[in-house]
Amino acid sequence: MKHVMGIETSCDETSAAVLAEGWRVLSNIVASQADLHARWGGVVPEAASRRHVEQVLPVFHDALDAAGISLADVEGLAVTNRPGLVGALLVGVSAAKALAYARRIPIVGVHHLDGHLASVRLAQPDLKPPYVCLIVSGGHTELVLVEGESARTSLGRTRDDAAGECFDKCARLLGLPYPGGPHVDRLAAAGNPERVPLPRAWLGDSLDFSFSGLKTAVLRFVESDAGRTPIEDVAASLQAAVV
Repeated sequence: MKHVMGIETSCDETSAAVLAEGWRVLSNIVASQADLHARWGGVVPEAASRRHVEQVLPVFHDALDAAGISLADVEGLAVTNRPGLVGALLVGVSAAKALAYARRIPIVGVHHLDGHLASVRLAQPDLKPPYVCLIVSGGHTELVLVEGESARTSLGRTRDDAAGECFDKCARLLGLPYPGGPHVDRLAAAGNPERVPLPRAWLGDSLDFSFSGLKTAVLRFVESDAGRTPIEDVAASLQAAVV
């Protein structure tokens, strides 16, 4: 196929991209909802779904315009159909199905973690399996052995929370805005990563991770420290424990 459109609405970003002849990206449009969810300190599924409804078609058309093609040039559609927020996924899948039906073109559902793994090939076109990838995305933290184009084996994963969730919730404990990761990273650059002793997320008896204990440790420290330790040092210690 010469032109394929991808649509992604699994969480709080509405995205559409056009690829040409396999791996050449002609456009990649992302509409963020960070400002919407900042008031709640995290993603609210119902609000995310409603915003996707508003954004999915404008983002789709922006992707076509940026690629310099029309809908008539699209020969196939790919859409995230799992995992993710159910309402958010339904918006993207419904839009893609309607467009595919109207154009009488094929459509394929994509596991969005497979999308993360495939994205490595955009930066490293010559990369061939087998190779190991670490997925750290939203609600997912997983170490994966990629054995082929559609073959993967999980080597280790989080047993509870994800790295991104840990950053956001700990950032909220520190009084930082949502999303917390960028703010923690900025403060950590000026802090001492050894100032606050925190448990590590990697479980030494396996390749699995656990972040729930780390979140609890940060909560207990914040409660007992009462602001005496510079926030830069707390952020640096948190980042060192996660990364």
